[in-house]
Amino acid sequence: MLLQQAKEEYALAMKAAHRFRKASLSEGKEPYPAVLADILDENDAGLVQELGVLDIPAEQIVGVTTAGRIHAFTASFQPLLSAESEFAAKWISLCAAHLGDEGIRDPITCCEYMGKFYVKEGNKRVSVLRHFGATRIPAVVQRILPKPSDEPRYQAYLEFLDFFKATGLYEIQFRNPGDYAQLLSYLGKAPGDIWKDWERRSFTAGFQYFREAFTALKMDRLELLPEEALLLWLQVYPFRDLGRMTDGELKKALAGLWPDVMALAEAEPVEVRTEPIQADFKAGLLDWFVSPHVNVAFVHPLDPVRSSWVLGHDQGREHLERKLGEWITVRSYFHGDTPEQAEALLEQAVEEGAQVVFTTTPQLSRPTLKLAVKYPKVKFLNCSVDTPYPSLRTYYGRIYEAKFITGAIAGAMANNDRIGYIGTNPIFGVIASINAFALGAQLTNPRARIDLRWSCMAGTPQKDFLDKGIRVISNRDVPTPEQKYLDVCSYGTYYLDDDDNLAPLGSPCWVWGPFYESVIRSVLSGAWEKEQTSARAVNYWLGMDSGVIDVTLTEKLHPGMQALAESLRNQLRQGTLDPFCRKIYAQDGSLKNDGSRGFTPDELLHMDWLCENVDGCIPRYDQVEPFAKPIIRALGIHRDQIPPEKEGSL
Repeated sequence: MLLQQAKEEYALAMKAAHRFRKASLSEGKEPYPAVLADILDENDAGLVQELGVLDIPAEQIVGVTTAGRIHAFTASFQPLLSAESEFAAKWISLCAAHLGDEGIRDPITCCEYMGKFYVKEGNKRVSVLRHFGATRIPAVVQRILPKPSDEPRYQAYLEFLDFFKATGLYEIQFRNPGDYAQLLSYLGKAPGDIWKDWERRSFTAGFQYFREAFTALKMDRLELLPEEALLLWLQVYPFRDLGRMTDGELKKALAGLWPDVMALAEAEPVEVRTEPIQADFKAGLLDWFVSPHVNVAFVHPLDPVRSSWVLGHDQGREHLERKLGEWITVRSYFHGDTPEQAEALLEQAVEEGAQVVFTTTPQLSRPTLKLAVKYPKVKFLNCSVDTPYPSLRTYYGRIYEAKFITGAIAGAMANNDRIGYIGTNPIFGVIASINAFALGAQLTNPRARIDLRWSCMAGTPQKDFLDKGIRVISNRDVPTPEQKYLDVCSYGTYYLDDDDNLAPLGSPCWVWGPFYESVIRSVLSGAWEKEQTSARAVNYWLGMDSGVIDVTLTEKLHPGMQALAESLRNQLRQGTLDPFCRKIYAQDGSLKNDGSRGFTPDELLHMDWLCENVDGCIPRYDQVEPFAKPIIRALGIHRDQIPPEKEGSL
């Protein structure tokens, strides 16, 4: 009876194997198991560790140690040989044992290399057990460690080894360094925390549930692992939701993340655009056919009285209302300075009819992403940069262009060739601003040196500069074009005059109104939808040519300096001047540019070196003050190297 049933199971398994083989060949995939001997040569293998008997994930058994009879199986270990073969007879015998009281008791023997398993002995046991849907298979495991390498996959594997020691889990196989620590933080665990049995079972069940939904939605066809998609999921939903959602709810929620999952599968998930949205909408032209109207919301962490940054964005809102008042209704929401408060304000904005929502600081990006996934018909934009999520677009300013101008002014004013520079935070684009300022100073004073200090670190940079005899100082940028911020000399570039009084020179400034106007015009005209031409996330990084960045100059500036600044501003606006298209050396003497080209937006955003005439360094995360850490976590140039903070729980 059992033998006959086993024969029938073999016939079914063989039919499935031939279908699998045919489909694999038609898709250009290898239909047979991988061979470890073909993957490894003598130079690839390092130490060997005996791990003893483990229950290993069946789906991570991907091959065999030597070629042998690999054509007897498909890559999924389904049998291919005829029912009359000796191989089939042994398979059927094992199958009968599995169906009977005896069962398959002996563990297989296999090697583990880079998180995958290759069978040394027990191929047919794997085949039978996988045919019946076994998720885990007992195995005597020998781990082969790879030779050390700088490759990201090797570094991620080293992190896996620590992860495995603490969790005993093989299911998670990240390819990028830092992902294991990020996963642990979302689960409320720290690296090295030893997991309890219930935690291991809870996570395994939740991840399996997630992976089944991932596969059912055919997301496994992307060049993306389910565990990588889980990291994105955990930015929006807590892990415990996996135990609360029905299968339909989970699939719907995961489908809402589809654009973001698609972007993660791209080699370059972020598309940086250096021009605003082009739109041909003009108020009045559509009156005869339709009366378009857009409800706009601004969500801020503070208010215009307490925050000059919020004031600048609020003035952008005023500009928008002046230009398109009859076509829009605008509401502002303040004091979303925690994720919970921000999420509540965003929910309120959507409930009150918002169709376009601007959130005005990088710290609001995660609650914005969560609401963007939840309400895909609402257009969400967050004031940040280098954010790889197509569900929301981001926007920021190329402040380095204006820094080049103020650097030129500072160089001309520095009689002793020394200029102090107070950097804000080591985040995307800031290093480019420091270097552009240094290059601008060289333009008017080849001997100029920049003494770099940071406001995100302990100390009194301005006082220290003045005590050292440095009389020209560049501080934080003014938030709006208003002259009053220059006059207090805690913003912009200023100098110590002959009467020992601080006197303003000029500063980069932010002018958000033109960008907000361009976005809403694009929505009114329909250009917004046409702009989404790829699966990648859209980040607007706008400069002087768009009107978002400008320079505010003091009225007391020498006419010659005024003329120079105006000339540089006009060239930058027209796109005829690139501050970085010149020969540039870094502090360590390395040549960064031979002068034959400029830098790409991605190179500028992620710049992590300083020009040769800059004295100072880029601070590490552990060197900055607590108030600066949230934005450095969000946008720091080395954010991938920052240990994640614990959040969430199993």
